[in-house]
Amino acid sequence: MFPKGGNHIAEQAKKHHLHIELTQKQYRRLTEQAKACGLSKRADLVRLMEGNPIRAKPSQEIKDLRWEVHKIGVNINQIARSVNAGIARAEDARRGLFLLDQVYELMYEVAKK
Repeated sequence: MFPKGGNHIAEQAKKHHLHIELTQKQYRRLTEQAKACGLSKRADLVRLMEGNPIRAKPSQEIKDLRWEVHKIGVNINQIARSVNAGIARAEDARRGLFLLDQVYELMYEVAKK
């Protein structure tokens, strides 16, 4: 809490500049970590100091996998709706199982890397 009469907004607006020296190895690690998270070096350091978790951006392979799983999930949902409506055929069930196998195969391929 701020003392009575204190100006919270003015307190937030105060900024402090800090000069630090890093070894080449430290600077390279900071640069790589910030890039992996999609942050500037400054933002990366601030998140570390604030104790916020820093997660690397997903790779293009993971993004592609998510998209494939999403498309397969849409197809499986369509099959489920046809089953619930009583209009599903045996071929629909086989297709659903095939799609589910594709999901497992994609996940297995990514997991073993």
